[in-house]
Amino acid sequence: MDLRINRETVPVSESIFDGVQEQGVELDYILPDYYPDIFRLVRCEVVPVICNHSINGNKLSYEIRCDIKILYCSENGNSLQCVIQRQNFSKTVELDRTAENLTARLTPKTDHINFRAVNKRRLDVRGAVSVKISVNGETNQEVISDAFGMNIQIKKTPVRFASKKITAEKTLQLSEDIEISPAQPTVNSIINVRCTIPECEKKMISGKLLAKGSADLKILYSCDKDGGAIEPISFSMPFSQIIDIDGIDDTFDCTITPEIVSCDVTPTADKNSENRVIKCEIELRLICCAVKTASVMLGTDAFSTVYPCSVTVSQVRAEQIPIIYEESFRHSAKISEGDSVPQTIYAMWCTPKNINTRLSDDGKAVIISGMLSYSMASRDNAGMIIMPDKDEAFEETINLPDNISGCTVSSEIAVRDVSYNISSEGILSAKSDISVKISVYSCSSINALTDISVDETVKKQRDGDYAIKLYFGVENEEVWDIAKRYSTSVTAVIEENDLSGERLESGGMLLIPIVT
Repeated sequence: MDLRINRETVPVSESIFDGVQEQGVELDYILPDYYPDIFRLVRCEVVPVICNHSINGNKLSYEIRCDIKILYCSENGNSLQCVIQRQNFSKTVELDRTAENLTARLTPKTDHINFRAVNKRRLDVRGAVSVKISVNGETNQEVISDAFGMNIQIKKTPVRFASKKITAEKTLQLSEDIEISPAQPTVNSIINVRCTIPECEKKMISGKLLAKGSADLKILYSCDKDGGAIEPISFSMPFSQIIDIDGIDDTFDCTITPEIVSCDVTPTADKNSENRVIKCEIELRLICCAVKTASVMLGTDAFSTVYPCSVTVSQVRAEQIPIIYEESFRHSAKISEGDSVPQTIYAMWCTPKNINTRLSDDGKAVIISGMLSYSMASRDNAGMIIMPDKDEAFEETINLPDNISGCTVSSEIAVRDVSYNISSEGILSAKSDISVKISVYSCSSINALTDISVDETVKKQRDGDYAIKLYFGVENEEVWDIAKRYSTSVTAVIEENDLSGERLESGGMLLIPIVT
């Protein structure tokens, strides 16, 4: 009897590149004539943004923009002045190899920044940013799904994988002029802008994807009120966009990830020549991923009850569709106490940094750790405008529901709101409400059969002429291992011992029927 083998072709996800690339940032800037002299430096921020990227052959090219913002006060006033400069860098990465359907994920961050005033008109900035780069691709792997003949026994397991993936990007521009309320003072300069995009609504219409959402802005600006105060203003800019994705239909699961490419906010004069209009221009990138899932039974082991048999296995890393789980937690921190508590606090915000995510040892919880950087715009006891930062390490354990399990996890965290309080003992504390989106991936690597070889010229030798054998099994032992050890079938062992599954629920004596 010939051995017949059924094979399946599975797209296998593989890591093509995983590394970090650094870029130095240097700025030697002389103030234009319309800026006042530098008396006191307050703050410097460098925000790196990936403008675009492309993959050509085994080379990844991308452009990174560094937005540099320096805040200072002049000698004749306490109102903050803001200097904004941008630097663009083109970078390339040689990939280790190439594959089909390459996708890249680039995550920039600021490593360090130092700034100083060389003199009253000249600024010097030195620092570095880095980009974490992850490139994945696909190759097709042929594996065995079933086998027949020559008394073959095959162990099979179901595997769900991404059988087809379609990606698309859409860039859109948002522009709006916001007039501040009559109760608020005139704008001198914009000193801080925080732009966030809550999760987009999505809807499929005739092979197209409709994305709806909003860009939420929180702005701080300096003014002449009270000798140079800071005023907050908040608003949202809605958007609705149709994205063409060729080949998409209702069988796909879709995600839309919004990214902020640029956010330019500038004060503009109204009809009375006063800066009471804030002009906002935002460039967004919507990254769409549509995935169709399929399920296949893959062979993971095999033996013949009669003939010697050898198998070849290969590790298959089928891309999985993650289970999304959302949770939230609150973080508390002591910011300052005693004389270091500011006289006036205009605004406080919190920025997550260096976030790490891992599963607990028992696999029932996700542990998220990293740094939360609390920042505030305030006035100290000497009447000076200050914008200090306070970094607080955190670790949060989030239990997973019973029906969610996996072997790898990732997370995205966002700070929804920050509040602060000064106690009667003079302690300034802050609380941040943090939302977490956890992606749980099931075990994506499996040792699958790629070849089976049976030697039909010789039969297995048994240690005696018997039809049944006794075996003492242990709790949770796999019936497959027992059947393979005695060259019998899993079905025969289960039926002979009236077992309820393919694992022993308890230890005890088993009857092992010998089949030929």
